[in-house]
Amino acid sequence: MDHTKRTLLTGLAAAAVVVGGAGAALAGSDDDATDRPIEGTELQHASQAALAQTGGGTVTETEVGDEESLYEVEVTLDNGDQVDVQLDGDFRVVGTTTESAGSED
Repeated sequence: MDHTKRTLLTGLAAAAVVVGGAGAALAGSDDDATDRPIEGTELQHASQAALAQTGGGTVTETEVGDEESLYEVEVTLDNGDQVDVQLDGDFRVVGTTTESAGSED
């Protein structure tokens, strides 16, 4: 094999390793790393809407651009249950999911 072909094949093999490694890194990425919390006045409106829906509790986590809605507010109730409240762009409730304190993920 001449020097030019060997150099080309070596370069292609190195590129394949780099691309393959990047693909593995993306495939193994954590969705939580891209979560963006609700901020500012949107946080106030979303929290008020979520707490009104749950009848109280503590806002423990928020997210903009959740896969199910524009806003997601996690509320922990006094009994330990967690309620994910899904809100649209007008802060109207479009869904809820409750996880009991004794249940596992």
